[in-house]
Amino acid sequence: MANVLRNSAKFGFSAGVLSQLSIHSRHGRECVSPCFSLQQRNNSTSPKIKVDLDNSTGVAVLRMQSPPVNSLSLDFLTEFCINLEKLEMDKSCRGLIITSTLSKVFSAGLDIMEMYGKSPERCGEFWKAVQEMWLKLYGSNMATIAAINGSSPAGGCLMSIGCDYRIMADNPRYSIGLNETQLGIVAPFWFKDTLVNTVGNRAAELSLELGLLYSAPDALKIGLVDQLVPEDQVLSTAQDTMSKWLAVPDHARQITKSMMRKQTIDKLLSNREADITNFVSFITKDSIQRSLRMYLEMLKSRKA
Repeated sequence: MANVLRNSAKFGFSAGVLSQLSIHSRHGRECVSPCFSLQQRNNSTSPKIKVDLDNSTGVAVLRMQSPPVNSLSLDFLTEFCINLEKLEMDKSCRGLIITSTLSKVFSAGLDIMEMYGKSPERCGEFWKAVQEMWLKLYGSNMATIAAINGSSPAGGCLMSIGCDYRIMADNPRYSIGLNETQLGIVAPFWFKDTLVNTVGNRAAELSLELGLLYSAPDALKIGLVDQLVPEDQVLSTAQDTMSKWLAVPDHARQITKSMMRKQTIDKLLSNREADITNFVSFITKDSIQRSLRMYLEMLKSRKA
């Protein structure tokens, strides 16, 4: 990340922050986890993504099912991108709804274990996968709706705002936002650009500088989500809403979407290698690795 920190020794995984298993925004809402989440390892053969395509409607539902919190690991991101690419190539698929099978969480963000104790090459591979997820989702020809049925901080928020439309469970305990600065890190420029495109420059500036996590009602107020519905109606509402998006001729919708998003996508494409290099340089610093180790040890002590 370019200019991630002005002083890397002051990386924000401080003892005070690391003592928390959840981060609270200024609105006092609880998040399921900080920016980086710890994914308990499942059987590697278990699918982390389940896709159901209704050929009669042309709508696919992609369900994230990687307990406990749908952390964005390399395996998860790879599986996600493969499924997205298959749907993109399927001429019968016109719309995609993304949701979670897990209770109370959409996705808790990047998997910390992908950044701790890994080689620079592995870290670079991981960050490239994060980029790929965003590029495929933000630039998809499909109409995309995030059916957010739980908290969605950091990387989970990025996935949500990568979609065309966001429907969130009307539960004030669920939160969403790019809260990276709460842990002393800086969201990459393409995270920032996506947020600006969603909520406008001023709201994005406040959100990013303060690392805010918004409750569902507050997220609706600033336009971070488009609609709130009762928790048990998130998916059905997304399906109903999708019919409105698919009523628009595909070519007109796709060209308009490209016109709105191409500049943002091209900016990452032209700076992709530099973005990976900056991330790897940052995350492999001894001071950052020590902070990550301290965070993991804190988690283990809490579970003991």
